[in-house]
Amino acid sequence: MGGVLSPDGAPGGGPDDGGLFEPAGAAPDDDSPTAIPAPVPGSGGPLPVRMRPATLDEVVGQQHLLTPGAPLRRLVEGSGAASVLLYGPPGTGKTTLASLISGATGRRFEALSALSAGVKDVRAVIDLARRRAAHGEQTVLFIDEVHRFSKTQQDALLAAVENRIVLLVAATTENPSFSVVSPLLSRSLVLQLRPLTDDDVRAVLTRAVTDPRGLNGSVTVDDDALDHLVRLAGGDARRALTALEAAADTAVGLAAQDPPVVDLTAVETSVDRAAVRYDRDGDQHYDVVSAFIKSIRGSDVDAALHYLARMITAGEDPRFIARRLVVHASEDVGMADPTALLSATAAAQAVALIGMPEARLALAQATVHLATAPKSGAVTAALGAAMADVAAGKAGPVPAHLRDGHYAGAAALGNAQGYAFPHDDPDGVLAQQYPPDELVGVDYYRPTTHGAERDLATRVGKLRRIVRRSSR
Repeated sequence: MGGVLSPDGAPGGGPDDGGLFEPAGAAPDDDSPTAIPAPVPGSGGPLPVRMRPATLDEVVGQQHLLTPGAPLRRLVEGSGAASVLLYGPPGTGKTTLASLISGATGRRFEALSALSAGVKDVRAVIDLARRRAAHGEQTVLFIDEVHRFSKTQQDALLAAVENRIVLLVAATTENPSFSVVSPLLSRSLVLQLRPLTDDDVRAVLTRAVTDPRGLNGSVTVDDDALDHLVRLAGGDARRALTALEAAADTAVGLAAQDPPVVDLTAVETSVDRAAVRYDRDGDQHYDVVSAFIKSIRGSDVDAALHYLARMITAGEDPRFIARRLVVHASEDVGMADPTALLSATAAAQAVALIGMPEARLALAQATVHLATAPKSGAVTAALGAAMADVAAGKAGPVPAHLRDGHYAGAAALGNAQGYAFPHDDPDGVLAQQYPPDELVGVDYYRPTTHGAERDLATRVGKLRRIVRRSSR
């Protein structure tokens, strides 16, 4: 079956491709052309494959899914019976967890990649699983990149999943609510994996340096290099280990001491990316984001994009960047371009829905929009002035005609009596007192002549004259 995963995660299946998920030493299944012995850890595969956790104790991160009694832990321990959809960013452990489930007692394992498998392959695995089930054997079917399966391919799984002919473990980097058909969703548990933290990635790298399956102490890694590797990873353990392996090869080639030292220069040379001075908890963090916002406020789109690129390259949390854009859209653009807030909010939603690296384009689009938009601080000034008055005690009684009248006895108190309904007026606006007595005639919002506020300034003046019956 052409959909078997090779050790590097690519579709394979040839006679020399060591099967990624078969337990070490397992005998081939005579019924299955895909049952291939697994590679022995440390036998020469890529570092991310060699360092794939062999037990739950080695799993870093995702503890919210692995608490005692949790469905995923029960699956890994061999007692769970529910099919699962593992949803999360690359390098967070989806394939690792599938590998651990494959070793559960009494289960046979089949793996398909949605990049290469077709309906015929899916049906062949289900037929094989049905024959095994007749002999009391359960089959775990792992499908990588399940969101790439067509509706027909996904539908082919339904009966087998519902009748538990196969225990489905599917992995996807895309939200399954949008990429997996509803009937398959309803038959599976959706478990969301979280991006690894910097501490998680650092633990993975530190283990790989000393572990016999990894670099086995053949190199040492200095602190600056380790910090840079963590930043490069962006929460992706696979990316971190790949970069570490490349940097270790560079350090060995340039070795001037024994053991060779992986320093910052070795990492920069091997991954072709310079280290960016940026401490997410220190001065660089605050200085760069300050320059980012001030460049947008100053309408320098090129400088704004530079600082955005520095933050992205340094591994800044994209949610933080998105939050700053949303705040800035109201604080410094405001009603001069009301669509700026929509753009910034959409970018924040894109970060939440698709994550990095793709969401960086949405952040860049919002940055360009805000930097080139007309600017106004009128909304900020208006709210500040209103809050200052409230803080100074200027918060008199609500006028009686504006009070709530939806309860027994309200009319006897004079509440809601005399309220004029604006929609009854042909123009939709009429004379009526809205603020407390001591704030009548106070102007908080003062539109500028920038962008959309130019027309708004004229409109606000007309509205005030009508509402206040004023000729000024």
